Amino acid sequence: MEIGAWAEWHPLTDVMVHRPGIEMFFGLLEPYSFLYERTFSMDGAVDEHRALEHALVEEGVRVHRLKRTMVDRARDDPALVERARASALRLLRYDGPAPLVRRARRALRANLARFDAESLFNILLLHPSVLLAESGGTRNDHPRVMLDLPLANLYFLRDQQALTHRGLIQARMAKPQRRAEPELTRAILEFAGGHFLGRIRAPGTFEGGDFIPAGPFALLGTGDRTNARAVRQILDLGLEHEEIAVVHQAAHPLIPGDTPDPMVNMHLDTYLNLAGEHLAVGLIPLLQRARTEVYHRRSKGRFVRDPGPTNAYDYLKGKGFEIVPLTTLEQLSYASNFLTLSDRKILAIEVERVIPRVLATVEASALAQPDRYGALHRQALRDYAGLRQSDAFFPHKPELSRAGVEIRPILLEEITGGYGGAHCMTAALHRRPEG
Repeated sequence: MEIGAWAEWHPLTDVMVHRPGIEMFFGLLEPYSFLYERTFSMDGAVDEHRALEHALVEEGVRVHRLKRTMVDRARDDPALVERARASALRLLRYDGPAPLVRRARRALRANLARFDAESLFNILLLHPSVLLAESGGTRNDHPRVMLDLPLANLYFLRDQQALTHRGLIQARMAKPQRRAEPELTRAILEFAGGHFLGRIRAPGTFEGGDFIPAGPFALLGTGDRTNARAVRQILDLGLEHEEIAVVHQAAHPLIPGDTPDPMVNMHLDTYLNLAGEHLAVGLIPLLQRARTEVYHRRSKGRFVRDPGPTNAYDYLKGKGFEIVPLTTLEQLSYASNFLTLSDRKILAIEVERVIPRVLATVEASALAQPDRYGALHRQALRDYAGLRQSDAFFPHKPELSRAGVEIRPILLEEITGGYGGAHCMTAALHRRPEG
């Protein structure tokens, strides 16, 4: 499999996805702690994910499922299974009286070779431990199985790595709930033929939703999920873009104070995306407030910062980009989190179907903290009234039509409750170079 992408609008040929399973259920038991935006129907979410996969296949994209890829590769490559077994042996814990723990660990080592690839994947996914207790009688034990941070966000497969023209960058997740994900995805991607040109190391944190390649330049978001230490490491990887524009996460102008709310604009792709060459989509007030540092590539691949001040809006306009504006409500409803299939062809959420869920979330925030979220809620209500009157909910906007954008709409009203859309749920593996 070829790996790499030079520009976000080049034709997408291969993606990897993870169809959510039981791990999502555990996330729904406590959505806030598992980084979800809201509660949602798991059955509905899984059905929507299947529909996303089907839509991609219909558009000619090869879809590789993470778990299925591991199971299939394990048949032909014993090294992958051994790597998974070593990780499972490290992760699977037993607690309780010492004799019982020793017995259980001996049995695990003796039987681990019989664990198939799917069972090993489930251990890596769920992080189980077994609490053992002594009781009278023969085999009257009452073992309790507990899970330590099951990977409930794994279906957001964009974030564990970023795709560049030279290969993949392994992320280092900012939140402990997601910290184990990149090692799992890297192992599977490597055995599937993926090349990693580097990994982000502590104290750096970086997530793939903050990286957008754009041919001569690349956009790199920084803020709650990607920090300055990671930015420096990425700049040192020798990427061949002429420029790297580092876009700082901005606070929404309707939320008091200078501290951004990460659930409003978590990653760069939650308020900016590229639908084609010289065509961007974004929330202009955030883009105008997003301080942007430009690094130019010098000799030997070294990047040097341009001293001039700019912001994301001015930077893109200076590159000749038209920017299709979003309303605040559309941006909160994942409008910018579309997946570009090719130049001016996108797979995008039917935002109108998501808006009622998002409005309820914003209203609850405004009721709990009126001084902080009251203005945002009022603007969202005004946006909703205007969008209903014009019947121009994203992606059915006249600006996109005039720009010649072909749209593949998709319903993702349940699964977006985890906080993310089609872009977040797909790990692009290859975009075919044009020209």
